[in-house]
Amino acid sequence: MIINRAEVTKFEKELARAEKADLQKNIAIFNALYAEAVALGVFPAKDPLEELDVVLKIARVVNHVPATPGKDSGRVK
Repeated sequence: MIINRAEVTKFEKELARAEKADLQKNIAIFNALYAEAVALGVFPAKDPLEELDVVLKIARVVNHVPATPGKDSGRVK
């Protein structure tokens, strides 16, 4: 359990600032993850447009949710 969240956040920021990005290591991790996805048959998609209808349906539903009454929806009118 975190007792002092501010101290933990400060520590995490200092740790991230102190660590330098290792491009070669990051590329190796990316390549390993890509190879695993290909081995599992997840990537590349057989048909890139296969599930486009599902994505569009979700987008329509999300974009048509009415704003909460009495609250500013944040939408530009």
